[in-house]
Amino acid sequence: MSESLFPRRKTRVIRIGQVEIGGERPIVVQSMTKTRTARIEPTVRQIKRLEKAGCQLVRLAVPEMADALAIKEIKKKVSLPLVADIHFDPNLAIASIEAGVDGLRINPGTFGSKSKLKEVVERARDRQIPIRIGINSGSLEKDLRSKYGEVTPEAMVESALREIKLLEGLDFYDIKISLKASDIERTLQAYRLLATRVDYPFHAGITEAGTLFRGSLKSVAGLSLLIREGLADTIRVSLTAPPEKEVEVANLLLQDLGLKKSGINFISCPGCGRCQVDIQKLATQIERRISSLTSSLTVAVMGCPVNGPGEAKEADLGVAGGQGVGIIFKKGKVIKKIPADKIVDELVKEVFKLEDEKKKTKKRNNHG
Repeated sequence: MSESLFPRRKTRVIRIGQVEIGGERPIVVQSMTKTRTARIEPTVRQIKRLEKAGCQLVRLAVPEMADALAIKEIKKKVSLPLVADIHFDPNLAIASIEAGVDGLRINPGTFGSKSKLKEVVERARDRQIPIRIGINSGSLEKDLRSKYGEVTPEAMVESALREIKLLEGLDFYDIKISLKASDIERTLQAYRLLATRVDYPFHAGITEAGTLFRGSLKSVAGLSLLIREGLADTIRVSLTAPPEKEVEVANLLLQDLGLKKSGINFISCPGCGRCQVDIQKLATQIERRISSLTSSLTVAVMGCPVNGPGEAKEADLGVAGGQGVGIIFKKGKVIKKIPADKIVDELVKEVFKLEDEKKKTKKRNNHG
């Protein structure tokens, strides 16, 4: 599978830090810290965990001046680009820019003062800081709610166009847009409608999707549709869970769609009455221990000798369980037969060994 199966909508390209967004650039995974930004060390630790999980862009809540001022110190300690999320107060946007933030998330119409908005935009332009306009169904303007009777996709698009007009009126076009609802239908329809009106890149997601299990399902369902129609340039999986989980789900989605080539492709059988090992325990333990690897490896864990050897045979590495034993395959060839209680340790050892071989080969090729 290749990205050509998911044709991208043609947009202008923006840059947040060193991350390019839009056009035919790869879809970018982002998340948001859940610490108080003014608490510098906990925020830095969370950003580093996000980076380790595969996050490419991090948004920080900036509700108070202490949060804006903290960005300067946070920037010194992390490498990921940072976006300041600001509501209502242009002074917080100005302070965030001065602190070195890489992007802003604002709704210009909420600033009230046109002169202050102009100051924010001029400073953003001077520093080449893009602005994301974020429209959420839950915070739609009262007059639009009255006009449409409810929060409709059309109302969300009209709200976005208002905000865009404010920035364009100040000759600012370094813009990204999001149109999020907590349900898939309105979100999808809103993005479809706006895509016919503007060529700015889209940040996509289902807002307030829910807890880890349900929220992941809803997000994957919605984002898959948006990606299929080329309506996602950056994505966030919004979960009531640690932000690293948001990143893990987003990266797994891109990997399973064939849009991300790095990382373990982990497959395991569901188990049935033929299963001769505790497949749930086995798969969970193995997946947890190899999840941090970045090479493009397919690892299979199968529970019985019926379908197991065939599936594991197609993997880079795999194991098929039997009565008290496990058979480990590498590229279709049996490399060892082991006791059942050694399966996890032995397969993990082989996976890390293959990962190391791949890294050494890549290093030799790069120096060749």
